[in-house]
Amino acid sequence: MSPDDSSVRTLSCPACGGMIAMRAAGYTVTLACEYCGTLIDATNPDARIITRYHEVQASLAIPLGTRGTLRGVEWEAIGWLQRSDGWVSWEEYLLFNPYAGYCWLIAQNGQWSLGTMLTAAPQRDGSDQIAASRRFSPFYSGNTARVTRVAGEFYWRVKVGEEVRATDYVRPGFMLSLEQDDQEKNWTISEWLSGREIRAAFDVDPPPTWLPGMTPLAHQPSPYARRIKGWWPIAALSFVALLLLLILLGGTMQPQSFSLSATPDGPAVSQTFGPIRLPLGRQAMTVEAVTPNVEQGWVDIDVSFVDRKTQDSYDAYAINERYSGRDSDGYWSEGDRSQTLKVASLPAGTYDLVVDVKAHHWSSSGSFSYDSAGGAYKADGLPPVEIVLTVARGARFASNFWLAVLMILVPPLLMLVLHIVFENARLAQKDGSPADADDWLQGIRSP
Repeated sequence: MSPDDSSVRTLSCPACGGMIAMRAAGYTVTLACEYCGTLIDATNPDARIITRYHEVQASLAIPLGTRGTLRGVEWEAIGWLQRSDGWVSWEEYLLFNPYAGYCWLIAQNGQWSLGTMLTAAPQRDGSDQIAASRRFSPFYSGNTARVTRVAGEFYWRVKVGEEVRATDYVRPGFMLSLEQDDQEKNWTISEWLSGREIRAAFDVDPPPTWLPGMTPLAHQPSPYARRIKGWWPIAALSFVALLLLLILLGGTMQPQSFSLSATPDGPAVSQTFGPIRLPLGRQAMTVEAVTPNVEQGWVDIDVSFVDRKTQDSYDAYAINERYSGRDSDGYWSEGDRSQTLKVASLPAGTYDLVVDVKAHHWSSSGSFSYDSAGGAYKADGLPPVEIVLTVARGARFASNFWLAVLMILVPPLLMLVLHIVFENARLAQKDGSPADADDWLQGIRSP
């Protein structure tokens, strides 16, 4: 549209004499003077006054006459009205383009929607309505919307106090509204606008960021739904990458085996094995400690990797144990004869493996003798406990893997919780039954 568009006419306000631009000449029925607020019948050749306002025209977020481009169409704001249903109030801007006709820009709680009037009624499917290939579910019913303020020009004789019965159907991101009075019915689809889109079109402040405790619009889409859908593929790829790293880099190599034995309840045994050479720095080491014949007792196993050059020691500890018996419930056993020890990071060098073990026996019966050399009692007639150690370079830390998986899952799970909180706040306004899991997921499934 250009400033000299043939659809623009001017007339003199009969109340204050101000010259008023009528931008949709031939369509406009009611016109409000931008200087004094007088409401004028634009169809009357004498510009008859319908009613007069004695207050200054409201300060509008989009001044009448402002032009902006939405969805590829240049619109001009030509009318503004304020409505209320007794609980909440909202503003509606009438936009006009001589080629595209009219549409509505609706503002409520800092959020904006673009309303398009339907030329045909939607199809009813049970309690739902289907329009523009979208399914809408009932949300509000039986509300009365009343005009409380008005300014600009309109295509019908609007006045303060005008009321319509409103019924709204919602699909996240869209609202289908039926407004009716005793003469006619009008259907409108309102599409929620992002802050970036409304600001680019009319240079208005972006809507506030939703926070828990705030009430969203009935059709406002969850700000977390798209993030959840976008994050799950990233989480799945990250999980696969971690699993591959665990398989490829978490194995062991170049195993070396050592063995020793200890007498149950006898003296502690200490033995040194080696050399163990690590050509590369900061390598993990795995020690498998197996006691195949421990029975009715336990073995304390201490291992230390001692650097031959620096005498630095890197230690680990395990207990292998085995108990069994029979009671009224039958045979039972507990304990583990095998343990895996891991040392996270050893510098490059040559090491000795120093092993200290002590075997213990537990029994309610048996004979014991005093070992003067060891200074302790020991069980008689029990064979020595064998300890087999297998040392290998590398280690698989499953706990680190699951910790990484948990860190990957935290963002989408947190967003899912916030999405549910958002949907609860949105659906709390809904007429009828409370929200359920399907309602929460609808915001994620809907485009």
